[in-house]
Amino acid sequence: MVSPAWQFLLDLAAIIFVNLVLSGDNAVVIALAVKTLAPGRRGSAILAGAGCAVLVRVAATFFAGQLLHIEFLKLIGGLTILWIAAKLFSEAAPEGGEAGARPSSLWHAMWFILLADITMSLDNILAIAQVAHGDLVLLLLGLGTSIPLVLFASGLLATLMDRFPIIVYLGAALLGKIGAEMALTDRFVSQIFSPSPMALYALEAAAAAGVVVVGRLLLARAVPAPADACEPR
Repeated sequence: MVSPAWQFLLDLAAIIFVNLVLSGDNAVVIALAVKTLAPGRRGSAILAGAGCAVLVRVAATFFAGQLLHIEFLKLIGGLTILWIAAKLFSEAAPEGGEAGARPSSLWHAMWFILLADITMSLDNILAIAQVAHGDLVLLLLGLGTSIPLVLFASGLLATLMDRFPIIVYLGAALLGKIGAEMALTDRFVSQIFSPSPMALYALEAAAAAGVVVVGRLLLARAVPAPADACEPR
């Protein structure tokens, strides 16, 4: 029989592992959110945003069973992710240059990190809740311990986005796919439309491309036209 101390350590390791496995998508959001900040300010935004998200996630975990059965919750969450993906792409896209839409402040980036992390963690919350068994200390230690690894992954992605702009496109498309998947697997949507697997794949692919298209349209509106283009000939 496993002693309470060893069981606690095993559960703690399980929470850290589950959170890291399920937080890969969140790292993409964080990287996109901080990419347009100065390199020296990225660490503060990542730390503050991820820290606040963990605290909210701990609170939400206690209501995981009820949260995941709320009608339209995943549909609203999926649509929110699609909006976040398009908005972040318009801010981080390499075509924006120095004149592109930029986060107005560190708080702006933190808000996107917090909103996206909580929205994308709806499914993850239940898995973590099942491991924690309502133990608040275990939740705080497990989720808190995983923060440094998420921070490292997010910072590395943001740096890679600076060097390889194609990653911005791939990240935005991935978030589009995730948002569509979340919305289409909502209980109401599944019951009403019952999309086939092929239809799901097609709609997710369309959402991935749509996020990039909408993001570029937002970018085009945000970037001012060259002065000589506006002068009469």
